[in-house]
Amino acid sequence: MKLLTARFAGLATLLTLLVVSLGCTGPLLTGAYLLGYGDTQAEFKGLKQKRVVVVCRPLVELKYSNMNASKMIAREVAKLLRQNVSQIDVVSSQKVDEWLDSNATEEYSEIGRAFEADMVVCIDLLGFSIYQGQTLYRGKASYEVKVVDCHTGEVVFQKSPDQSVWPPNTDVPTQEKQESQFRRQFVGVLAGEIARRFYAYDHRKYFASDPEAFD
Repeated sequence: MKLLTARFAGLATLLTLLVVSLGCTGPLLTGAYLLGYGDTQAEFKGLKQKRVVVVCRPLVELKYSNMNASKMIAREVAKLLRQNVSQIDVVSSQKVDEWLDSNATEEYSEIGRAFEADMVVCIDLLGFSIYQGQTLYRGKASYEVKVVDCHTGEVVFQKSPDQSVWPPNTDVPTQEKQESQFRRQFVGVLAGEIARRFYAYDHRKYFASDPEAFD
């Protein structure tokens, strides 16, 4: 086993040296990825084997115009975590929405305890829009992500406010698609950016995303 591990390590080192010396990044980087060296690792790995609630809340001034967007983001993030984090137990987004509609609280840990959860993934939506003028779509959002330990109330993971723009390099004419379709696409992109902080992924899948906006 040690000999096999050493051989793989040696092969990975050789591939890296060849990339640097020859500049042949395509096939060689693919080989490195297949050996497990190409994944972008999770920024926070503490959701594994935990019961988790996902909550997305807009700022007060955005509450009525973007409440649906925040619920959509929470649902998509919950789905991605359920699909990609090992042995995670994600509370149903529908149950969370129903509880929030009936209970007024600002404490994320209280929401988590209501569902006997270990962690709450908290998404504070600071801004959200899908229009670039009257005839063009371009999704823009600003948000902050943190994870609260329900047992202690402590923030165990936090990222400073981040921004998302999609498509990153172009606008989409409104005649190309319905507003609801573009909104769903942008919410999916945004939710993916947030959820990928909690599991490893192949970063190459998310390069050059502009063409997807016209699908």
